[in-house]
Amino acid sequence: MSGRSCLTANDWICGEYVRSRGQELADATVQHVWITVVSVMIGLLIALPLALLARGRDGRRSRFAGPVLGLTTVLYTVPSLAMFSLLLPVFGLSAAVVVTGLVLYSLTVLVRNILAGLEAVPAEAREAALGMGYGRGRLLWEVELPLALPALLAGVRIATVSTVALTTVGAIVGYGGLGTLIVDGLDSLFKAQVLTASVICVLLAVVADLLLIGLQRALTPWTRAPGRRTPRIRTGRSSVRTTRIAKAG
Repeated sequence: MSGRSCLTANDWICGEYVRSRGQELADATVQHVWITVVSVMIGLLIALPLALLARGRDGRRSRFAGPVLGLTTVLYTVPSLAMFSLLLPVFGLSAAVVVTGLVLYSLTVLVRNILAGLEAVPAEAREAALGMGYGRGRLLWEVELPLALPALLAGVRIATVSTVALTTVGAIVGYGGLGTLIVDGLDSLFKAQVLTASVICVLLAVVADLLLIGLQRALTPWTRAPGRRTPRIRTGRSSVRTTRIAKAG
């Protein structure tokens, strides 16, 4: 009985599995993190111009808002297995299939949150910046996006956590990170592999969420300061403090 190891017994919790398959677990985790980060970053780069297109120039929703929001919603309703199958003829058996699918799924959350954040920017803040000679580009990057950061980063958090979970589906094309280990473990009834990979996946989602919460707090200190006032809009030696951020929702 003393020679009976947890691997031989096929136990759910097995330290010997973690020790003997440490490199395999590390490689799968790195691939999982890489796919997640790349997917969310590309999704963010695509979602920002789409949100700007939906918002329009005057701060109100443009005629493109309906099509943009409708398209991103429809994409999100496509089952993941069907999505990856549709992309397979285009990209072949590669990580691009998984990344592209995850980018398309992330757009629903990211576009809506960026749009909500931009729409919540107080009109007084825009008027103050325009009155000081800000152009449209400078207004966007120095006033509107900083004030929209809480909503934007909230969307990034949701998109990141959901992407960590959806990455596992990439196991169908061999690029699922920890999902590949989970599927292989289910096929072989290898309990320790299924549980260990699943736990690491959950921990990745929790750690990613905590890191993004910390990033949000660091980038938006005014949201927790007394009075919750927005940052100053500066030009030369002059500065104008905009309305309280509470009005921005």
